Amino acid sequence: MASSVAKPNVVFIMTDDLNCDLGSYGHPLVQSPNIDRLAEEGVLFENAYCNYPVCGPSRASFMTGLYPEQNGVTVLRRMFRDYVPDAVTLSQHFMANGYTAARVGKIYHYDNPRGIGTDGHDDPASWDTKINPRGRDKEEEEKIFSLRPGSFGATLSWLAAEGEDEEQTDGIVATESIRLLRQYAVAEEPFFLAVGFYKPHTPYVAPKKYFDLYDLSEITVPRIPEGYLDTLPEPARKSVTAFKPQIDLPEEMARKAIHAYYATISFVDAQIGRVMDALEDLGLKEDAIVLFSSDHGYHMGEHGHYQKNTLFENADRVPLIISAPGVTQSGGRAQGFAEMIDFYRTLSDLVGLPPPPDYVKGISLQPVLRDVSNTVRSNAFTQLINGYTLRTDNFRITQWKIDDPDNLELYDRRRDPEEMRNVARNLEYKQELEYLLKALKGRIADATARPIGLDFTLPDSSDRGVQKTYD
Repeated sequence: MASSVAKPNVVFIMTDDLNCDLGSYGHPLVQSPNIDRLAEEGVLFENAYCNYPVCGPSRASFMTGLYPEQNGVTVLRRMFRDYVPDAVTLSQHFMANGYTAARVGKIYHYDNPRGIGTDGHDDPASWDTKINPRGRDKEEEEKIFSLRPGSFGATLSWLAAEGEDEEQTDGIVATESIRLLRQYAVAEEPFFLAVGFYKPHTPYVAPKKYFDLYDLSEITVPRIPEGYLDTLPEPARKSVTAFKPQIDLPEEMARKAIHAYYATISFVDAQIGRVMDALEDLGLKEDAIVLFSSDHGYHMGEHGHYQKNTLFENADRVPLIISAPGVTQSGGRAQGFAEMIDFYRTLSDLVGLPPPPDYVKGISLQPVLRDVSNTVRSNAFTQLINGYTLRTDNFRITQWKIDDPDNLELYDRRRDPEEMRNVARNLEYKQELEYLLKALKGRIADATARPIGLDFTLPDSSDRGVQKTYD
């Protein structure tokens, strides 16, 4: 059942590398008043998960409604059209049913920040309008501190910037999104507006006033016990030690990095607030479905790791808030599981579009939005190119693609919510392990099956994806 509006509009807000360090998710320090306000108006999902904790595969997955091994994008820069050329993306489904679709900023993969101001690895067929902001942060990269000088995209780096919000790339994302909203308010035509922020991805750049929100002395750096890495299977150990300059950071340096991350979250929150205020001021809010999320989670020192790209809770769990007037329970908090692949069917369902193509995976979250006590999933599935993980109410089980008796991890989250004690070889958990391994294998089979009714070309393992040359 759709909402009471004949064709409600959609505002699809995506951030980059944002974990659940938000006020509405219970973080004691991070100030995120605008995201928190959105949570008060809609439904917050406590247990939402990405399907791949890397930007390119995650974004291609939720936009196509296919798991990464079904659209070919299992590495950063592949283009899904090379493998499923006829896939109808989420925004295309709206376009085919009377909507205008626009992208401002990053929705598909970009090399961030190198690709800012370009199309990145966009899918042109997905939009009627596309806008590629470029702000002061790009022009002042020489001012940014980095653990590896001159390297920003995959290295801890930050800057407390001079100037105003509107001069930064994400400030321009908000400004351009507001400009489009003004046009849509006059045109009175249904729209799907994708608002893609580039932060809080490194480099953590935000105006200085956002750094001033936090006291460096109040920031806690996560600790890992001596010998912890030796308890992990080799692929898991490699995943949390992949960024060598960021291992065993001195306490003061780690505090500064976390401080900068929090500041950048608050900056992005303010830009989201600008868009939400405009939606209300223009009289569009009552007819708008808003979905807010991030492409994946992010470690800030947990497991000794800074970045994403792991099969632990920190990288796999994402913030997810959906507001749908006439549908959602204001301020509701859903405990049931959700996956990002569910976005396609959920938004289509909420506005009453014809069903998506049969090959589109995912489950509509509309029953949960109507009553947060409802559940549509009993677990959540995430993968990397070399492993799979399943999150249930009480456990996380991970299986790596290696021929080794120690290719399993099992975490009892009732006793170990930080996922620091691998009990896969503990006989006390033999029965649970067998049950969970069977459930995981079922999810793997579903997520790797060839999409029915869609031409699919299996990618060559040597295909590392397109490369872009940036000015």
